[in-house]
Amino acid sequence: MATTAEPRNVIEATNAPTTAKGWGTEAPDQPLRPMEFERRALRPDDVAIKITYAGICHSDLHTCRNDWEGTLYPVIPGHEIVGTVTAVGDEVTRHQVGDTVAVGCMVDSCMECDQCLAGWEVFCRKGCVQTYNSADYHDGTITKGGYTDHIVVRDHFVLKVPDGMDVSRVAPLLCAGITTYSPLRQYDVGPTSKVAVVGLGGLGHMGVKLAAAMGAHVTMITTTPSKGEDARALGAHDVISSTDPAQMEAAATRFDFILNTIPVSHEIDGYLQLLGRSGRMVIVGALMQMPGFVGSNLIWWNRAVGGSAIGGIPETQEMLDFCAAKDIYPDVEFIQMSEVNHAYERLLKNDVRYRFVVDMSRGL
Repeated sequence: MATTAEPRNVIEATNAPTTAKGWGTEAPDQPLRPMEFERRALRPDDVAIKITYAGICHSDLHTCRNDWEGTLYPVIPGHEIVGTVTAVGDEVTRHQVGDTVAVGCMVDSCMECDQCLAGWEVFCRKGCVQTYNSADYHDGTITKGGYTDHIVVRDHFVLKVPDGMDVSRVAPLLCAGITTYSPLRQYDVGPTSKVAVVGLGGLGHMGVKLAAAMGAHVTMITTTPSKGEDARALGAHDVISSTDPAQMEAAATRFDFILNTIPVSHEIDGYLQLLGRSGRMVIVGALMQMPGFVGSNLIWWNRAVGGSAIGGIPETQEMLDFCAAKDIYPDVEFIQMSEVNHAYERLLKNDVRYRFVVDMSRGL
């Protein structure tokens, strides 16, 4: 249960840097191992958080192994964080010691540009500071993520976990949840919408749950027909096998919106043909070079294709509140920190339904 304690002053120990314990790696070909490092002393607008649960994302694995290049070693990943406030800076008013809070993919931004002022800190003109592997604006140190016992974060980027939520299952909402909620929200998915979700994984299973909770008629599109039972259990009304030409042809122009969660490069022409007039497909999974597509598949039926990242802080809080109200959680498997390397190998094999969460109470 999310709880709120009586306010307290900053504890004396936060007036100086603290030693954090976590798991990270020093090279792309090395497994994660226990590490110690220094967390900064609290600035006036900081919140210190004891981490209780940390989600595991595919991007953690890719960063540790430098698949996207640019990894700054040693790297300690993790951007799906839930914990308890242990101290606050002198200027903090939104959070109190004892609060149950969450931290997602970013921990700072300029807070002055048009994007930040509009609540889209992720698109900060200066560049948002990511939760790990990112340079801090103030001292240039490289951020360390949630595979640790505690973290220090600027208060604006600390989210409130609504009272009554099962905090053990909240962490993946800070990435998979907001990544799928944001495009559904931006494009007004609701009771009159016919939505298809392509790909049933960590993102796709949240897309199904959220779209169904918004009242849409939801169809899962998958290359694996055996996943149909899972998709219906998650809230899908129909299932289409994308490898069956007859099923794909029968679904032509059926959908208003397609949420494409496929995480690898793939052709999109077949999916575009499923969109009706002024339909839109939004890509949230593939970050690499994509094949070309046939222009007439956009021009005819006035279709469009776009992308979506995580939302800003206001939308992320809205997502948490929505999930609390609708009792929506990711399907998770709990592990202890010492099992993280095995979890990474299972991720590579898509052997998880559908997100891993590290239970910090089981030790670092």
